[in-house]
Formats: sequence, C-alpha cells, structure tokens
Amino acid sequence: MIEVEVRGDLEYAIRQLKKKLQIDGIKRELKRREFYEKPSIRKRRKAAEALRKLRKFNRIKNRV
Repeated sequence: MIEVEVRGDLEYAIRQLKKKLQIDGIKRELKRREFYEKPSIRKRRKAAEALRKLRKFNRIKNRV
C-alpha cells in the first residue's frame, strides 16, 4: 500500500504519489495489463527484463 501525507499543497502530494508509483513500477504494470498479451510476447518480454536486470546487476557489481 502506498501512502502520501498531504500537508497543505495538493499539487506537491500528487507529484509525490506519481513518483512513488513510478518507483514501485505500478504505472508500468497498469499500462502493461491494459491489453491482452499473447503468451509468446509475454515470454519474450520477461526474457528481455531478465537480461536488463542481469546487466544492471553486473554494472553495479563491477563498480564495487
């Protein structure tokens, strides 16, 4: 559950909420679920995500 505390400025609270949704990946998930995704395309997308995740991990690992 995502919570944003509103202390006066509503525009600021909306920006904070959008930022938290983006960080958690909820916006991407909602956009992805908007239409039906064929199993073959889902498999391809998951493989690409795994590859990106692995490359990111290797970049971080090599920095340390």
